[in-house]
Parts: sequence; C-alpha cells; structure tokens
Amino acid sequence: MSNAKNEYEHLKGKILEIEVSGKNFIIGKLLDYGPDIFVIHNGKDFLYVPSIHLQRIQVADEIAESSSGVDFQHLAIDYSEDSPISLRKILMNAKGQFVQVYVTGNKSIHGYVTNIMNDYFVFYSPIYKTTFISLQHLKWLIPYRENHTPYSLNDEMLPVRPATVPLSRTFEEQCKRMQNNLVVFDLGENTKKIGLLKDVVNNKIKLVSAGGETVYWNLQHLKTLHTP
Repeated sequence: MSNAKNEYEHLKGKILEIEVSGKNFIIGKLLDYGPDIFVIHNGKDFLYVPSIHLQRIQVADEIAESSSGVDFQHLAIDYSEDSPISLRKILMNAKGQFVQVYVTGNKSIHGYVTNIMNDYFVFYSPIYKTTFISLQHLKWLIPYRENHTPYSLNDEMLPVRPATVPLSRTFEEQCKRMQNNLVVFDLGENTKKIGLLKDVVNNKIKLVSAGGETVYWNLQHLKTLHTP
C-alpha cells in the first residue's frame, strides 16, 4: 500500500468496512491515512490501523449514525500535517499517553508507549508491566479519551516506568538479552509460549516449558514478550 496517498484519497471521509488480520472487522469513517497507517473513527474511538494488516477495504452499506457530530479536525493523537502521517510518527506522539493496543488473540493491552525501536516498541502496562511488542504484529492502537485511565487507576498507581533492562535495536536482539530468564510470549495465550528462554538463533526461539519440554518457535510469528 505504498501508493496509498493517491489510491485511497476518494475514500477519505467515507464510512468503510475494513477486515483486519485475524478475522477482525472495523466499520468507521476514514479520517486520514499514510503509506503504512489508516486513521478510522468508529463512532466512539479513534483507531490507528497499520495498513500491513488491512485484508479488505470497501465502502460500508450503512452509515454509522454514531459518527455524526464528531469533531474530526482534532484527532486524538496530534501530529504535524507538514509531512505524511506514519505509524512511527503516531507511536512517537503517543508516548506517555494512555492507549489500548491490540496485538494477539482476544486480548488488548492497556497502558503507555515508552520507547520505539527499529522493529518493536516498549509498552508499560499495569497488568503485564514492561512488554516488548513487535511492530509488524500491531493490529491497531486506540487512544484513551481525555481524563480516562486504565482500570480507573490514579497517577500514583500507574506511573510511567521505563524498561528495567537495556534496550536493543531489534526484537530479536532484545530476545537475546532475555536468555536464561523466564519469559512469556504473546501474553501467554499458549502455555507452550511460557518458559525459560534458552537460546535465540536464526530467528528461532528455544524455550523450556514448566514440564521440562523443549519447544522451538519461529521468532517472526511471535508478537509480544514480557517477563512474569
């Protein structure tokens, strides 16, 4: 979708039905777009959707009534209009702002973006703490509404906390830093993605499960990493 600026201009301002990787569906108004991101308002929230995960786009048959009356000139995450909107720009401008990110399964993660690296970003969540999220697997990001916080926590209970481990440039290098530690991949949706990280070689992860089994995972298909 590298030529998105010309290809989708006629869809701007229209209500679209979008199918996102993982059989997820979004219906909302297209507010803006760039080479690697779409900005959608679904009548309630602003969704920032990386275009790599857009499986299908078409004009919706029905207009979403809840989209009427929304001030679309002021997007939830500010960015300069002097240059095209991009996923990296949105993540940079979202740092320190409460957001919800959707990556895997039926789970969303709530908290803050703290750092953006080459192919992953660092996220602090009150539930999962410091989490490393692969950029290629981010399905969408939703900013919190003003004066709302995750789980209604106050500032004392939800401070911005930087990663306690040194950060590497890439997701693979960051995984290597976690060798010989207990880790959880993909939020633990699969128990075989929880264990002692023994090795990282040629995009392959070697894990030892709680029962002592050795399991190998393709790193390119792993979406998140955090320590329990």
